[in-house]
Amino acid sequence: MTGSDAGREPPRPQPATTGRRAAASDPCEEALVFSITGPIARTDLPGLCDRVCALLERSGASRAVCDVTGVQVDAVTIDALARLQLAAHRRGCHVRLRRASPELRELVTFLGLRDVLAE
Repeated sequence: MTGSDAGREPPRPQPATTGRRAAASDPCEEALVFSITGPIARTDLPGLCDRVCALLERSGASRAVCDVTGVQVDAVTIDALARLQLAAHRRGCHVRLRRASPELRELVTFLGLRDVLAE
């Protein structure tokens, strides 16, 4: 951690609404909804992935929606989102982004991850 990160609480995925699931295109399938707030430091990545994986395992959802309102648009955020997608995929789940800023969508596209980190 840098001096500016000292004493800062690492980001935690937050359920968008306790116990809330978003309606899916298939009425029999629902999605887990959670949000990530930033800034995200590189040292936060393992814990963040662990917490999201725990949410996915408890829910048993095959779809998840990650609200990224207000996250910083940088390489660490993209790394975090790509890691979350990979971890979810390993658990039979797919994560979609919600409320991504135009800048975040542009960076995702520039890095060739638009199909991986879809909104």
